[in-house]
Amino acid sequence: MSRKRNPGPPNTVATLPLAAASQPASPPWRALGLAVLVGVVAVVGGFGAQRYFAHAQRAASKVVIGDGINGPRSMAWIPGGEFLMGSDSKMAQPNEKPAHKVKVHAFWMDAHHVTNAEFRRFVQATGYLTTAERKPDWDTMRVQLPPGTPKPDDALLVPGALVFVGTEKTVSYDDYTRWWRWSPGASWKHPQGPDSSIEGKDDHPVVQVSYEDAVAYAKWIGKRLPTEAEWEFAARGGLEQATYAWGEEFAPEGKQMANVWQGQQNRRFPVVSAKAGGAAGTMPVGTFPPNGYGLVDMTGNAWQWVADWYRADQFQRVAASGRELDDPNGPVDSYDTSEPGVPIDAPKRVTRGGSFLCNEDFCLSYRPSARRGTDPYTSMSHIGFRLVMDEDQWRSHTRVVAMR
Repeated sequence: MSRKRNPGPPNTVATLPLAAASQPASPPWRALGLAVLVGVVAVVGGFGAQRYFAHAQRAASKVVIGDGINGPRSMAWIPGGEFLMGSDSKMAQPNEKPAHKVKVHAFWMDAHHVTNAEFRRFVQATGYLTTAERKPDWDTMRVQLPPGTPKPDDALLVPGALVFVGTEKTVSYDDYTRWWRWSPGASWKHPQGPDSSIEGKDDHPVVQVSYEDAVAYAKWIGKRLPTEAEWEFAARGGLEQATYAWGEEFAPEGKQMANVWQGQQNRRFPVVSAKAGGAAGTMPVGTFPPNGYGLVDMTGNAWQWVADWYRADQFQRVAASGRELDDPNGPVDSYDTSEPGVPIDAPKRVTRGGSFLCNEDFCLSYRPSARRGTDPYTSMSHIGFRLVMDEDQWRSHTRVVAMR
């Protein structure tokens, strides 16, 4: 079902080969971590083309950021339009191919990730407990594990999350448990484990939040998660099929453009460099320049949840249908064969954008077309989110405020 479209913005204000098999689309981290603890071995409406292009031309001339009066505060206007989604480049993984035409309507998007300070206000107002802060639910865990996996003892089902710890020396990339560790007590307040803190990091992306947590926050604040198509259109910033959100060069004129492994660590992933300050982590939002729509950190810093179910073959299915998609909401189920022993239809939602751990040796996911699937109840130290709002939703909000 297509979303209702809107007529336009209000008055304005101010080169290594990739190996898909070496990086599973989304390891069932929460379930796998707990399974390891108990000795379980897991094998493991319609715009015409003219109006779309008019929006694109408008975007090319200016960036529009809402101020709370002329648009929602700190959200960037994304003009909508037709674009090539996915990629056929030599850097692209099979799940990014083929590039195919998609149309999206115009919308507002958070200019940056939801931050620790913003998420704290939500928790203080509602008393919400994230999935990482609750006792794990076996029914949501077992669907990510091989059939017949026995239930762990209840005493071992304790709140926690997966934390990146790195390694001391170079290791094979075939076992990601070498650089990730299940950490009881890890949460959005303690993203690197129970002894860590977000003190002084109010402007960092909130991480250790699951898809369920992101949806709860979105409902509270009156926004929604972007669709995968909306996210990619926005991430490209008006640059058709560019390799990166800022263009073709990874570091134009030697300038770093995103928070990824190469900028934080001087050793090969996942070897943590003591000289670089230990394990890699997030940076304040907006440390690097915005893209063409005024969005910062669309790639790098932290992965971002989007609304769609994940199918590794979704783009191939779309291309085979011969249809040009108009505001697609994604598939109705999940499908992923990249994790041996994990059911191919295990529930997964799409995550986009890469993180501070992405690097040229292992994943190269700091590209607008890069995508992966993640257990919706998983929390990890490199996954966060940002939200979107439709123009008609914003106008309804302003009418309600004006009537008070």
